[in-house]
Formats: sequence, C-alpha cells, structure tokens
Amino acid sequence: MSVLKTAVGNGVRELRLHFCQTSSSSAGVREFVVKNYKTMKGLNATLPILVRECSGVEAKAYARYEKGVEKNIPLSGLDENAIAAAISKLVQAK
Repeated sequence: MSVLKTAVGNGVRELRLHFCQTSSSSAGVREFVVKNYKTMKGLNATLPILVRECSGVEAKAYARYEKGVEKNIPLSGLDENAIAAAISKLVQAK
C-alpha cells in the first residue's frame, strides 16, 4: 500500500506541490491532486499539504522535515502512478 494511502510520519512537517496550471508537463500533477488530495488530507489532517500553482513553473514536490530540512523531487512529465511513487519516496526519506 502506498504511503499516500496511510498516515505520513518520519518527522514530515509539510508537503508542498508546485506546478503549472496549463503546461502539459504538469498534467500528471494536476490529475494526481484532483484524485488524491482529499484522501491524503483525510489521513493526515494535521499535516500541511500545500498546493501551489504558478504559470511556467517546473512541477516539483517539496517535503519539509524536522529542524527545517527540506528535500524536493521533480515531477515534470510523470504520470499519476509515478508521482505517487515519487512522493511516497520523498516522505519516507529523512
């Protein structure tokens, strides 16, 4: 089962998704957000999950951990399943 279908742990303090509203390289991220945001937020009610749209920006996911440490992973051109796997890997990293 994907980490996104269970509660996120490992000291993750914030999850941010940055993507473009119109570019084809961000299409997978838009689809992912529409289909998975409600479930992710329901399982992680106290975790800030921020969705940031900006024209022309590269699609990326950012995780902020304890003590302000941040990691990111590019999501451009990925499909919904690959994005889920990438975000799962990101929130498991520390």
